[in-house]
Amino acid sequence: MISPTEPPHRPKVSVLIPAHNEEASIGLVIDEIPRDHVREIIVANNASTDRTSEVAKAAGASVVDEPQPGYGAACLAAMAAMNRPDVVVFLDGDHSDYPEEIPQLLKPILENRADLVIGSRSLGVREKGSLTPQQKYGNALATFLIRHLFGVPFTDLGPFRAIRRESLEQIGMVDRDYGWTVEMQVKAAKIGLRCTEVPVRYRKRIGVSKISGTVSGTFKAGTKILWTIFKYAFLENGSAHPLSSRERTEV
Repeated sequence: MISPTEPPHRPKVSVLIPAHNEEASIGLVIDEIPRDHVREIIVANNASTDRTSEVAKAAGASVVDEPQPGYGAACLAAMAAMNRPDVVVFLDGDHSDYPEEIPQLLKPILENRADLVIGSRSLGVREKGSLTPQQKYGNALATFLIRHLFGVPFTDLGPFRAIRRESLEQIGMVDRDYGWTVEMQVKAAKIGLRCTEVPVRYRKRIGVSKISGTVSGTFKAGTKILWTIFKYAFLENGSAHPLSSRERTEV
């Protein structure tokens, strides 16, 4: 029997975790996911050369292998394997996020106040050294451009996020590497989805970042993020206005 204080329908939530060589952290991440809020956990083992896959399976996650390196490629592989959830949560496998905060990300969606919720590290409490200076600068520049080109006041491109499955399908994600997070945000803004942020905590990751941990990775990521913003801002006749229903299927 459903109590008077419980919602009549508990949404189906899938947590998708892209992971490349995260055997030291992936088990911790999975263990900290609140199971009463989540129906399935899918780890996209992204060209790992360590025991990421074995550790993830032992912790209770389903694992899909994506041999092509790339953050977006891993996310797309995980999406292809999910079992038609109501809401999709994206979470990194390096233990920098706090999986126990998933209910906070879900709340605006469950209350029908948002279609996309970004876990903002800028608004939350960050462990000293968890974000590099180049990450802080890149986030500030990217969100400044999104605010002025698309009119949505994001403060972060944080990977910890929740989105309605229907909205995710409407967006039509295609990026296979560094532009994944920003593509989702600018497309959501462009087609008029309801976007919001909630403060989340952030800590130093386990291991070395494949992006911010190297000069080349930082440069490639920064270039791709900026290119993605301008690509979608001026894709249709130089306009940053929302796409029509016909155009939404073509992006």
